[in-house]
This record gives sequence, structure tokens and C-alpha cells, in this order.
Amino acid sequence: MIRQVNDALRRLPVWAVWLGGLVPLLLLVWDAVAGGLGIDPIRDIEHRLGRTALYFLVASLTVTPLLRIGGISLMRFRRALGLLCFTYAGLHVLSWLSMDMGFLWGQMAKDIVKRPYLLFGMTAFTLLAVLAVTSSNLAIRRMGGQAWRRLHRLVYIAAPLVALHWIWALKTFPVTPGFWLLVILSLLGLRVAIPRPLKRGALQKA
Repeated sequence: MIRQVNDALRRLPVWAVWLGGLVPLLLLVWDAVAGGLGIDPIRDIEHRLGRTALYFLVASLTVTPLLRIGGISLMRFRRALGLLCFTYAGLHVLSWLSMDMGFLWGQMAKDIVKRPYLLFGMTAFTLLAVLAVTSSNLAIRRMGGQAWRRLHRLVYIAAPLVALHWIWALKTFPVTPGFWLLVILSLLGLRVAIPRPLKRGALQKA
């Protein structure tokens, strides 16, 4: 059964993930044009972009545990999922910067320092930017696999910060973002608890 699933996944092109990843953005644009964003459209735009970024982040974090526990390989799509996460996070930041702050850089800096949820969010976005910039095969070759893997452990900091950014931004009991924080911590915990399988050559040397 697992082999059949993996065979089907191998036939699925990576561009299909990108195409599917654009659907939330297209729906958001449609709602904006059709006037379906509610009484506070700027808030809805920012929140929907931010939530979509978090969902793609969770999807990318699911790839490794799914492979190590269930044997289902989505590794071909992990980079696309991570870059989709960063794309929506960038749009989230851009919408806040343009529509909320009006590109007032000084006021933006003051607000980031003064409000913890903004500090968490901008820190997470900076870390995600580092991961996105170094996600290419060229970056892996230049850095070396071991150094690249060490750098990409920044996701252990960035991912919880994304959920904390959402939690701190709310003034009511944060059930939904609290749930996603638990999911993120569980996925990261599984990545630590279940080690990477040794390569065949390493097993022969052991």
C-alpha cells in the first residue's frame, strides 16, 4: 500500500503543488474584488495570508515525520511547501507594511519593539527568509550538506515563533493558534525523537 502511494506521488509533478498553493491567494483576490472580506478587509487580508503561511509551514514540517513513521515520501515537495510558506509570509508582511503602516518605517520599528507579537512575527519572518534563500541545490553544494542541515535547524525557532505571533496578536483566548502551536511542537518533537535512518554505507561500516 505504501509503495503504491509513493509510486503515485512520484508521478505527481512538483509544479502541481505550486499550482495548488496559489489557490488560497486566488480565493483571497476574488473575495477582495467581490467585496467578501467583511467589515475590516485589511485585517482579513493580513490574517488570511498569515494563516495560509502557517498551514504551509505545518505541511512542510509534516514531511519528515511522515517519511520516518509511515514510509510515505513527500520529500520532492518539501522545498515547494517551504517556499510557499515564505511567499505567503512575505505577502502577509507586505500587506501589513503597506496597508497598516503606510510604509512608515520609523513607526514600524517602534511598533515592532513595543509589541511582542510583532517582534515574534518579524523574527520568524527573518529566519524563514534565511531558510528560503538557502533552499536551492546551489546553496546546498556551496555550504555542504552538514552545514546546510545545521542552518536549517533554524526552523525549530522560526516555527514556534509563527504560532506565538498569532497567539500574542489575539485579545481573546487563543484556542485555534494554541492548537497549531501544539501541532508544530509535536512535529518538531517527532523530528528529534525519530532519528534519520543511517545510509546503507554507514550501516556497513558500523
